Amino acid sequence: MAEVVAICISEKKGERKTPVPEVQVQENHGIMGDAHAGDWHRQISMLAEESIDKMRALGLDVSAGDFAENITTRGIELVVLPVGSRLQVGETLLEVTQIGKDCHTHCNIYNQAGDCIMPREGIFAKVLIGGTIRPVDQVRCID
Repeated sequence: MAEVVAICISEKKGERKTPVPEVQVQENHGIMGDAHAGDWHRQISMLAEESIDKMRALGLDVSAGDFAENITTRGIELVVLPVGSRLQVGETLLEVTQIGKDCHTHCNIYNQAGDCIMPREGIFAKVLIGGTIRPVDQVRCID
């Protein structure tokens, strides 16, 4: 069963995010209090813990939020979901809008390891139905 491992936010773009016990998610906006929330297609970022494990295997001491992702999951292969997939995350409904991203500048993770997984394995979503998300909430692909 797929689940949320961690939820993270930051006040500014381009910085690591800090884990929080729960977040309020607003329809067509994103996570309240997060720098990436707004009226655009990348309201929430997600990364699988299995992807973070790849960086740990390279010897990096990394954890949830270090790749600037909002939601860290376990048990679902996010990167294979097609754009348009809908995910029920706790009581919210998200729609996948983008797989991966272009990095115009290298982050600290890339500089340490010579690689970063977020550009290849991170996904982005917009919020269709808001609500609360907490760690251990289930994640389900509904179409």
